[in-house]
Amino acid sequence: MTFQSRPSSNPDRTSVDEIVGRRRMRRNRKSDWARRMVRENTLTVDDLIWPLFVIAGSNVRQPVASMPGVERLSIDEIRRDAARAAELGIPAVAVFPYTDPALRDATGSEALNANNLVCQACRAIREETGDIGIMTDVALDPYTSHGHDGLMSGEEILNDETVDQLVTQALVQAEAGTDIIGPSDMMDGRIGAIREGLDNGGYRNVQIMSYTAKYASAFYGPFRDAVGTNATLIGDKRTYQMDPANTDEAIREAELDVAEGADMIMVKPGMPYLDIIRRLKDAFAMPTFAYQVSGEFAMIAAAGQNGWIDHDRAMLESLMAFKRAGADGILTYFAPMVAEKLKA
Repeated sequence: MTFQSRPSSNPDRTSVDEIVGRRRMRRNRKSDWARRMVRENTLTVDDLIWPLFVIAGSNVRQPVASMPGVERLSIDEIRRDAARAAELGIPAVAVFPYTDPALRDATGSEALNANNLVCQACRAIREETGDIGIMTDVALDPYTSHGHDGLMSGEEILNDETVDQLVTQALVQAEAGTDIIGPSDMMDGRIGAIREGLDNGGYRNVQIMSYTAKYASAFYGPFRDAVGTNATLIGDKRTYQMDPANTDEAIREAELDVAEGADMIMVKPGMPYLDIIRRLKDAFAMPTFAYQVSGEFAMIAAAGQNGWIDHDRAMLESLMAFKRAGADGILTYFAPMVAEKLKA
């Protein structure tokens, strides 16, 4: 629809021309080409990281009920999705495991197994497609019987003892071929310890994307379904994940992570924390990522399925919000859908 200025029919009424003068904002919105020409932010395939869930077995594509369209994949199937990601031009995938409950224990020892699902997936993806980035999660919660990210003594999450184990986990993943270590545990000092461990182990080029500002959020429920920790988690994670009320604390967390050697920083969840993304980007000018977490994804996907919102428009609008807030990239389960739309 076009617009046109008309003189006022009421001689006593101030005309629009008198109010705005020559500054008419709608001129730059008058057509698609004009809007594209002055657009301040853009979304491209290069902005996307696709999280994938891996499960034991063969020829398995197991739907995650609380995440419409998302599946747990066996190693042969994760090969196919990694190849699809490469074909779509998605720069990287992030791998998360559904660990057999029989392999979970109080110390998360399966995290240190050089042949665990994540390590198998790294090798398979690298073999299938050599030119896609692989990001892996460093934390113990997919492997512990209690569902926490760290080692426990009674009800206490042990910080330093956990960090020691996370360093070993990171080295196991680096040996398997990961490109980016993503420590999501929120233990104090883990970035510096992991960086030192990687460097001393001969993995100087393995990057670290720190989960810098990871909040104790209600939006993680579907993810915990996907990795099987909803059934195991004892209590909550508020003694190590951040209070949703805090913003200055995120600055302090980022300052520490950057000083300890993080190559990239992340805010999780994404949409409820756009202000944190903006603050961190402005303060540190570091490569800054947002994780559009499972709850955010599920709300859009479910509402779209029910016809309550326009699924594709809401999907793209939500991702553009991250770019507008200052994010350099987004981990999102929408990645293949968005990539297909952007390439169309």
